[in-house]
Amino acid sequence: MSARPGIDFPGVGCGLVIERTDGHILLYRRVKAPEAGYWNIVGGKVDPMEHSAAAACREAEEETGLSIGSVEFLCLSEQIIEADGQHWLSVIYRTRDFTGTPRLTEPDKLSELGWFSPDTLPEPLSRFTRDAVAHLAKV
Repeated sequence: MSARPGIDFPGVGCGLVIERTDGHILLYRRVKAPEAGYWNIVGGKVDPMEHSAAAACREAEEETGLSIGSVEFLCLSEQIIEADGQHWLSVIYRTRDFTGTPRLTEPDKLSELGWFSPDTLPEPLSRFTRDAVAHLAKV
């Protein structure tokens, strides 16, 4: 059995805050651990030799069906999730440069999708989404 990132050693992840011009952000509800049932920004694992910004765009396009343009660095988030036995370092980016209408393209991973105002976010929020929202308030 090969070593599993996030479980056998800290994993490297990425996330992307997709923000409309009205300030609403795109969130989805996770189906699987870590943090199953939590609302989350789009994201996933960074593949070997893949830049984290490219991984964030790839994951966002796979998960939402949107076409992603330019992104900018937002923050770094570390999640140690003892309940799920996982440890991740996630590079989080932000974009307003996207086209298309989001949809659920991976129902085995995501159960719901919606646009939310940072003032009225659904609960529970994943740890790295909380970090991203806190940094959004600073920019």
